[in-house]
Amino acid sequence: MRLEEIPVIGPLLAAGADDRVFDALLVLGPVIIIAIALLGRNLASIILAASYTAGFSVYIGYKGIRRTPERKT
Repeated sequence: MRLEEIPVIGPLLAAGADDRVFDALLVLGPVIIIAIALLGRNLASIILAASYTAGFSVYIGYKGIRRTPERKT
């Protein structure tokens, strides 16, 4: 089974901007939240939340810098 064939995930990926990393980060968000809710507040959940937030922020920043149009002079 391919990722696109999963009932909920398929339409989300089809509506995306053809960016697999961004799509994966968006899909992982709710999974991370559920994991944190199940784990409770401990060192593992704090590291998980901080890692996800940092990774998402760094990726968005990278894409923003990389796709910045050149200035016309």
